[in-house]
Amino acid sequence: MFLHLKNILTPEEVRSARSLLGHDAPWVDGRTSAGDQAVAAKRNEQLAQDSTQAQQLRALVLAALHRDALFFSAALPHKIFNPLFNRYSGESNFYGNHVDGAVLRSRHPDQWVRSDISCTLFLADPADYDGGELLIKEPQGERAVKLPAGDMVLYPSSTVHQVAPVTRGARIASFFWVQSMVRSTEQRQLLFDMDMDLLRLRSTIGDHADPVVGLTGTYHNLLRMWADA
Repeated sequence: MFLHLKNILTPEEVRSARSLLGHDAPWVDGRTSAGDQAVAAKRNEQLAQDSTQAQQLRALVLAALHRDALFFSAALPHKIFNPLFNRYSGESNFYGNHVDGAVLRSRHPDQWVRSDISCTLFLADPADYDGGELLIKEPQGERAVKLPAGDMVLYPSSTVHQVAPVTRGARIASFFWVQSMVRSTEQRQLLFDMDMDLLRLRSTIGDHADPVVGLTGTYHNLLRMWADA
């Protein structure tokens, strides 16, 4: 599943996040969190996880996710890796092709998270930097993603992807992973498609029409069959 979620953060929340990530933010070498495969390809900066700014930003992002119904429908989250924050600029300006680790250790809370879904929440306006596209390899070709500040992209963690070099300005984003209640990408996609169709059907014929009740039951029975909560 590939999904662009709009306005995860409000404009005011984006401004607050960028203020916290300003000139006095404790940026460190992003390679400190990279696995064996990724460390040679990774050239960026990352906000120190134990900093005051990281704590406030984690709370901001998680609150935004918890209020977003579309995120819940698409991801069906069981666990969320604590949101991290990175910056690409200057000589620390790219992240070559890699695949995210399958199981990752989250610090806040301290838990292992299986990476079913990778998430990038953009915090810099696209006009503020050149390059920096998230490039995701798909069977039909490479998809380039560069979204407005406050928007987020979801994509399977099993895909090969990279961040193109930033040649002007700074690309700032939050990134994290989701362990879904439904491990299978195909099953999650079917459930999401059904949920979206049910929303459209409810708006047309109402919540209590027999087809809506029946299809809602089918949705939940499939979720009950596939979910590991």
